Amino acid sequence: MRLRQYYVYIVSNRYNRVLYIGVTNNLHRRIQQHRDGVLGFTKQYSAHKLLYYDVLDTADAALMREKQLKNWHREWKLNLIKTKNPKLVDLSGDL
Repeated sequence: MRLRQYYVYIVSNRYNRVLYIGVTNNLHRRIQQHRDGVLGFTKQYSAHKLLYYDVLDTADAALMREKQLKNWHREWKLNLIKTKNPKLVDLSGDL
């Protein structure tokens, strides 16, 4: 039996000026939704470049992590991203 996984992710626009943090149980589908422009904030700012994601075992853990990251300063978020993605490349190809 495969356990469900949850993802906390950070997407940005082309110039890394906007950071959007979200949570989902299907990261591939969610990134596609961002690219298709069906999600409000990210559609407005063209934020569909996947810079960071964490995999968590429960929805509660993912929601807590999302809330924590949303309260961080921008510099802290960028430092977190750079620990796993120092060149700030789009990670969606890894999915």
